Amino acid sequence: MFEKRSHVTPVDPVWTRITSEAHAAVENEPLMGGLVHACILHHRSLERALSYRVAAKLCSNEMSMMVLREIVDEAYADDPGLLEAARADLMAVYERDPACHRLLQPILYFKGYQAMQAYRVAHWLWRKGRHDLAYFFQMRSSEIFGIDIHPAAKIGKGIMIDHAHSIVIGETAVVGDNVSMLHSVTLGGTGKEEEQRHPTIGNGVLIGAGAKVLGNIEVGHCSRIAAGSVVLQEVPPCKTVAGIPAKIVGEAGCDQPSISMDHMLGKDQ
Repeated sequence: MFEKRSHVTPVDPVWTRITSEAHAAVENEPLMGGLVHACILHHRSLERALSYRVAAKLCSNEMSMMVLREIVDEAYADDPGLLEAARADLMAVYERDPACHRLLQPILYFKGYQAMQAYRVAHWLWRKGRHDLAYFFQMRSSEIFGIDIHPAAKIGKGIMIDHAHSIVIGETAVVGDNVSMLHSVTLGGTGKEEEQRHPTIGNGVLIGAGAKVLGNIEVGHCSRIAAGSVVLQEVPPCKTVAGIPAKIVGEAGCDQPSISMDHMLGKDQ
């Protein structure tokens, strides 16, 4: 006697919450129904919704939405780490951005979150040796979101880019987990070296608006870079740097600057 097995779809509390928020959004503003249904309610999972959203944003006369969506679906199927990172990014935005009140918002409206998911697929393409497609994703992300991230850059999970205008991250840059940055941040090079020429940013770092971190330098974990600073030398862990050129002005002020999002310098700084 064989026991009959039932096929039960696993419950995804994050996706359940997002769809609940989507239904509420349509009820509150019926004119948003078409967008919300197309981006959220027509899909059975977060990964399907993200593949639709990324493809819809990046498609053009040069590359159809259908083709782009097939690429994103292939990436998600091949590397579950992409979806793990997407979820971590989503929670990072929700927890750190005071303007984010629903998990629905980053998927529909926040270009920093959307651009990060486009980058993650581009990086997957780069690792697969499909460099031209990766460059296409980079080009369209730059055109649509105003964010230029080279597909070869290595970026961890739990990334929050607030406002997300004029972000530039170079080819050999490395960014750790749980990093927060504001608009107009540059992780750039200082020359034409072929090897490592961009910064390495440690875990839990907070980078203020307009900050420039240039060259093959390391920014230690849980440090803070003040807004408008130009960082040209290594930053020790758990320190705050400010100025042009940036200098150490004190301790980071807390264990997790990227989560607290406290940009204020202390009285002694």
